[in-house]
Amino acid sequence: MDKLKTVTISHANLTGYLPRHVHLNLTHIDLSDNKLKGKIPASLTLLEDLEFLNLSSNGLNGEIPTEFGDLISLKNVSLASNSFSGSIPDSMSAIPALVHIDLSNNQLNGTVPRFFSELRGLKVLNLENNELHGVLPFNASFIKRLAVFKVGGNSNLCYNHSVLSSKMKLGIAPCDKHGLPMSPPPSKESSADSESDSSDYDDGADDTSEKKEHHHGPSKVVLGFAIGLSSIVFLIVFLVLLSKWCG
Repeated sequence: MDKLKTVTISHANLTGYLPRHVHLNLTHIDLSDNKLKGKIPASLTLLEDLEFLNLSSNGLNGEIPTEFGDLISLKNVSLASNSFSGSIPDSMSAIPALVHIDLSNNQLNGTVPRFFSELRGLKVLNLENNELHGVLPFNASFIKRLAVFKVGGNSNLCYNHSVLSSKMKLGIAPCDKHGLPMSPPPSKESSADSESDSSDYDDGADDTSEKKEHHHGPSKVVLGFAIGLSSIVFLIVFLVLLSKWCG
C-alpha cells in the first residue's frame, strides 16, 4: 500500500461518503460519475503530492474547504456537476501549477476571484452554470491565452464592455454603470410580434376612423325622410297650381 499512487473508481455507482483517511502518497484520484454525497473531508487537503483530482458528477455538497490551497502540487481539478455552494476559496491562489479548473454546474456564489489570471500555466477555466455575480475581473489577453473559458449560466455576472468586446461571446451580459447586468435586447421574434401587434392596432385605428367618417355624413333614415318630405311638398305645390289653372 505504501506504493499506491493512483485511485480510479469512476462510473461505478459508488455510494456513501468520501473517505476520511486516505493514503498520503496519492497523486491521482478519480471518483467521477458515482453517487457519492457529503462534504470534502479535511483529510483530502493533506495530500501534498496530489496532482489530479476528479470528483465530478456526484452528489457532493457544502463549501470547498479553505484548506484546498494546501494541495500545492495540484494541476488538474474537477468538482463539476455537484451541489457545492459558497464562494471560491482564495487559498486556491497558492496552487501555482494549476492547468485545468472545472467548477461548473454547482451552486457557487460570490464574485469571480482575480487570482485566476495570475496562474501562469492555466489553460482551462470552466465556471459556467453557477450563481456567481459581479463584474468579471479579467482582460482580453488573459481570456485569449486560455484554451477553454466558460462563464455562461451565471445570470448576475457581467463584463466591463470598455475592457472586453461583445465579439468574444462570453455568454454573459455587459455591465451597466452600477456594475449590474444590462437587460438583453429583445429577440427578433419579439420584435416581429411587436410589429404584428402594432399593425393589428393600426388596423383597428383605421376601422375606427372609417366609422368616424360614416358618422360625419347623414344616416340613411334621415336622408330617406328628407326625400319623402320634399316629394310631399312638391305634390302639394303642384295641386295648388293645378286648382288655380282649372279655376
